[in-house]
Amino acid sequence: MSGPFQDDPSLKLAPAPGPAARLVPSPFLHVEEGRVVNPLTEEILAAGDPSYAALLALRSHGAAPDAEAAKTLLRGLWAVPEATDLSRRFRLKVVSLEAHSVCNQACYFCPVSVDPRKPYYMPTEMYERIVAELSAFRETIDGVCMINYNEPTADRRFVQQVAAIRNAGLPPAVLTNGSGLTPDRVDAILALGGLRYLSINLSTLDREEYARDRGVDQLDLVLRNMEYAQDKPLAREMDIVVLGQKDEAHRRAHAAVEARFAGTLFRVKPFEIMDRAGYLPVGQRPDRPHVRLRGCDNLGSRPLQHLHVTPQGKCVLCCEDYDEKYVVGDLARQSVREVLEGDELARLRRWSYGVEEAPADFICRKCVFARTDGA
Repeated sequence: MSGPFQDDPSLKLAPAPGPAARLVPSPFLHVEEGRVVNPLTEEILAAGDPSYAALLALRSHGAAPDAEAAKTLLRGLWAVPEATDLSRRFRLKVVSLEAHSVCNQACYFCPVSVDPRKPYYMPTEMYERIVAELSAFRETIDGVCMINYNEPTADRRFVQQVAAIRNAGLPPAVLTNGSGLTPDRVDAILALGGLRYLSINLSTLDREEYARDRGVDQLDLVLRNMEYAQDKPLAREMDIVVLGQKDEAHRRAHAAVEARFAGTLFRVKPFEIMDRAGYLPVGQRPDRPHVRLRGCDNLGSRPLQHLHVTPQGKCVLCCEDYDEKYVVGDLARQSVREVLEGDELARLRRWSYGVEEAPADFICRKCVFARTDGA
């Protein structure tokens, strides 16, 4: 792993403060049992480390660390001089870049089944410009996901888009229902050098259940495509995600898919659906709205580590924001860096981490992935 402070200016601190400066903990830390994780640097302080004890003492009762511990905490962005604003800092790890708004299924666990979007395709010139701008963050990006609520393979430019991501030195990640992952496309992607990550969403091997769950009878097509790809190194990681409600039907479906693809390059993983922060009537949800927000655990920190781009070039706070209520930038008139360092995303970072009090109806209050201090 590269060090916490790379060429990205969003991760650089001002010179160390003088001895009179009061240190405070970073508000963007994830405090867990026996360790503290810093999503801005991906560093971890664990129990047994002297700096860990110093940080906990600073957090719990404001105890000033000694000079050596203060240097360590400052250097790792665990603590900062009082009044330092960290809300414009980030570590970009995952990008969801939708090239279009089309999905060819209507899964019951997806907002598309409730309110499908009008078809829209991002101009190729815009797509390639955004990818080129993302290349400035290639040292920290783990994946450029070609999906949010669309089906990436529904675009005839799909292979061309994979090539654009790879040519920019970025890792393409494809999350798909598998219907358009045809043998010709598999071969074309292999010729390009493959993907960083492939995940195929498959909830059952029962044809009637599949059609009922997704609004379309495509199971045979999907299985043919998967069987062609199953022994080919199409991606560094190849997963089949079996979605369900963590009940007996879900366990049976997972077991059946696992047996069907045993001995292949696919790993089969069960995944419990969630209600999309209150958008859907099914799936995991909080017992009640969260009161004190302390961050995000949705495959990393969405506000600090992710960027979500719609086909129109709008950037939204989170993948759960289907209605695009929390727009943080517009790549039709801004650069990627301007969005990531901009006022609106900084404000929503402060809201989601409790630096400022968020409105009562803020999306994170209804999300199962929100971090809280127990309220």
